[in-house]
Amino acid sequence: MTIDWICKHHSDLGKEQLYAVLQLRAEVFVVEQKCVYQDVDGQDLEGDTCHLMAWDGDRLVAYLRLLDPELQGGDVVIGRVITAPDYRGKGLGHELIAQALKQAEKRWPEVPVYLSAQAHLQGYYGRYGFVVAGEEYLEDDIPHIGMRRS
Repeated sequence: MTIDWICKHHSDLGKEQLYAVLQLRAEVFVVEQKCVYQDVDGQDLEGDTCHLMAWDGDRLVAYLRLLDPELQGGDVVIGRVITAPDYRGKGLGHELIAQALKQAEKRWPEVPVYLSAQAHLQGYYGRYGFVVAGEEYLEDDIPHIGMRRS
C-alpha cells in the first residue's frame, strides 16, 4: 500500500477530487453511521480552508479538512476525519492526524488546533496533545467532546 498525501487549498481542488471527497464522506457519515445531516455545509470552499487527502492510486482512502482559523474564532478546526472502511486498522488514521498537524503548523504557525471528537476517541486524540475543551454533547445521537491542542 503506497499512500500519496495531498493537501490542497479548496481553490486548487479538481472536480474529480472534490467528488471523491464528498462520496467518501457520504459513504461513511451518512450511510455507515446513519447520520442524516447536511454534510455539504458551505465550509468546504470558504476562506483558506484546505483538504488533506490520502490516495491509494486513484482511490481516496482517508481525508479531513482544515478550516480557516480566521473564520473559526482563531483556531484551525479539523473536521470530517475519515478513513475508508476497508483501510481501517492499518495505521492510516494516525498518519492522517500527524499529517494534519504538520499541515496546520506549516500554514498557520503557532495557531491552536481544535476538533470535535466522538467522545470515545478522547484517548486517541490525547496522544497528539489534544485536551478536552468543554462539556460532552450529543451530535447526531453520538456523544462528542471538544478538544484543543495549543
